[in-house]
Amino acid sequence: MNLSITGRHLEITPAIREYATQKVARIGRHFDHVTDIQVTLSVEKLQHIAEVTVRLPGKDVHCEARDENLYASIDLLADKIDRQVIKYKTKTQNHAHEPVKRQEVPAE
Repeated sequence: MNLSITGRHLEITPAIREYATQKVARIGRHFDHVTDIQVTLSVEKLQHIAEVTVRLPGKDVHCEARDENLYASIDLLADKIDRQVIKYKTKTQNHAHEPVKRQEVPAE
């Protein structure tokens, strides 16, 4: 799993990088086949924006969260992307049912 964290109009400090890495690592608990994760943190006026794109086999999942606090936006982002990955995982699982039991007809 490749993880890249970039900042737009924002310097990524080691504390922010570690916090974002820790929060995004929760995805690995639910789904093992994550190829790539790209996190972008930015600031626009008074809003801190956290965006993530998670590359999964067959699909890219994108999510965005905004808040006045950068750490709060990372928390919101982690919760949203966690829910989306769980939803994707349940859709891709094989929901095979048990085969229908046939009643045997007695031989004459």
